[in-house]
Amino acid sequence: MKKSFVLAALLFGGITVFAQTKDEQTLKEIYKSSLTNAKCYPWLGHLSNTIGSRLSGSTGAEKAVLYTKAQLETLGLDKVYLQEVMVPKWVRGEKEIGYLQLGKQKIAFPICALGGSVATPKAGLNANVIEVKSLEELAALGEAKVKGKIVFFNRPMNPEFVETFKAYSGCVDQRSSGAREAGKLGALAVIVRSMNLRLDDFPHTGATNYEDISKEQRIPATAISTNGAELLSKSLKANPNATFYLKQSCETFADVLSYNVVGEMTGSEHPERIMVVGGHLDSWDLGDGSHDDGAGCVQSMEVLNIFKNIGYKPKNTLRVVLFMNEENGVRGGKEYETQSSKKNENHIFALESDSGGFSPRGFSIEADEANFNKISSWATLFEPYLIHKFVKGHSGVDIGPLQSNHIVKVGLQPDSQRYFDYHHAANDTFDAVNKRELELGAAAMASLLYLIDQNGIAK
Repeated sequence: MKKSFVLAALLFGGITVFAQTKDEQTLKEIYKSSLTNAKCYPWLGHLSNTIGSRLSGSTGAEKAVLYTKAQLETLGLDKVYLQEVMVPKWVRGEKEIGYLQLGKQKIAFPICALGGSVATPKAGLNANVIEVKSLEELAALGEAKVKGKIVFFNRPMNPEFVETFKAYSGCVDQRSSGAREAGKLGALAVIVRSMNLRLDDFPHTGATNYEDISKEQRIPATAISTNGAELLSKSLKANPNATFYLKQSCETFADVLSYNVVGEMTGSEHPERIMVVGGHLDSWDLGDGSHDDGAGCVQSMEVLNIFKNIGYKPKNTLRVVLFMNEENGVRGGKEYETQSSKKNENHIFALESDSGGFSPRGFSIEADEANFNKISSWATLFEPYLIHKFVKGHSGVDIGPLQSNHIVKVGLQPDSQRYFDYHHAANDTFDAVNKRELELGAAAMASLLYLIDQNGIAK
């Protein structure tokens, strides 16, 4: 670690004074700027409250592109531009209807179509329901027991995992692949328990896919709230011959033109070396995407604002990228890599924020042993700011495609305990984001980018 002067204890009249290193002082300035002079919270307020949901191909996404570009231009950056990318356009349509038919009684359930799902027939569909806990259990039942029925996937997130993303990854396959696998067996539709650790009435959407199956096998896919899943399971046990009525009118259109939004501070010493910081600008359509991932976008923008405020000029080129279409295609991340490869750009570092705007706890790092150890060695610099987690792991979906001869990828890791209360649901709104927590995340990101810029990466 570079030091402007040696850390020393000097005695003056019995008072011990501790000198600070240059890095310690800069991190202090970064945090002060973020906590007292940040723009990320009002930026997020406009994205959430004025623009709203930003699903790829929507009017909201288009407005978000224009707004964030205009805000980056106010920072006096060296470059601000849009990068074209073709994205899918899926529209939810009318509000979904779902209820269990028990004789003359109808029990309504909170449901929502999964992203990319096909519609039901216009009149809806009505069928018996078969409950399963996994794709393996579905396969074991076989076509004879599945054909003509609605498959209800009811595997909850495992509450034993303190790391909630581990719980999420342990059951998300039923959402992403459930409709495809059930369709192969002749099911009429699937209902999937929401990816949420708490019991509430918010259904959580998210992408499903029909890869490698025919159009005839593509069946409607809907999510049900966790409270709804509990009630449906209980009701089916008491009334196994009950039928479920489902109606949804979602539709997929031809791809449309959209954009990644890019802002750049050109490196003062090594302009050919690029460091990326970013999040994804698109969001699902039920809420306004404040945590997922408006927070990551405005935090990434704030990094550049912080450097402007403290007068820091990066040695390497620093580029903020607001990626389009992470939620249902990753087209923005893939196109950014395609264009970067064509230009033979040299990316040395990429940092993504896509885990919510909660209190930052550390970083997950994709790097070789030398670079992992190098970043981990800065842990003491982050301790005063309650950043303690330096672990090997996934960095981010949008920076995943990015390739270079030598590149280190990192993901911001906030406290994750509340994240899945809001993830892909109607309650992912501005009021769920704490201003100070959002600003602390931006400061943590700026601090790591500063240290990488000053010290470089190991090769």
